[in-house]
Parts: sequence; structure tokens; C-alpha cells
Amino acid sequence: MLLLNFAHLLTAAYLSQLAQYLTVAETVRVMDIPTQLDTREQFALQVLVLLVSIGLTPEQWQTEPLLVNLPSLNYAAACMLAELHGRMGHFPAIVRLRKVADSLPAVRETVRTLR
Repeated sequence: MLLLNFAHLLTAAYLSQLAQYLTVAETVRVMDIPTQLDTREQFALQVLVLLVSIGLTPEQWQTEPLLVNLPSLNYAAACMLAELHGRMGHFPAIVRLRKVADSLPAVRETVRTLR
């Protein structure tokens, strides 16, 4: 399975946990794609350039088992999903990251609800 990572680098510990949840016997290959989009420019063209840079053939887009870690910016993620659906003929499997309990980001989110 090929994991297309358009977000922050994934730790070895996270990848190990991810492998436990997958139902396929294959190993996970990770392709980290540096994703820094210019918010002043059209996302559609920037996403197109990113996906072309991966180098998959049309056949691979439609047949390769893919897992996607979307970019964090919601508009870019939406645009990427549309582009991926057009290439694949269906929506890809998506990685969902959760905050670790009692970590600083989780504490911050909890406190924000008290505003």
C-alpha cells in the first residue's frame, strides 16, 4: 500500500500503529510530498502540479491501493479530494490523525472550549 503524505512527517511509532489497523498484508510505503500552497494562488493548479509530481500512471491511480494523508488546510484538502476522485474514480482511503490525550495540543483545544 502506498501512503501519500501531504502533511507533516509521520513518526515511526505512528506508522507502526497505522500498520496494525490496516487489513491488507502489504507493507506501507510512504511517499512524503512537500506541500506548501500559496493561498493567493488557485489551489486547483497547485494541487494538480503536486499530484503530477508523484509520477503515477493513470492505471496506477485506478488500481494501486492508496492511503492519503491530506494537507491540513481545509480548502486544499477539498480541492485535493476532487482531483483524486477524478483520477481514481472513487474517493481514496484517508488517514485520520487524533490528538494524544494530555498532550499540549489536546490541552489547548480543551481550554479553547471555555472561552
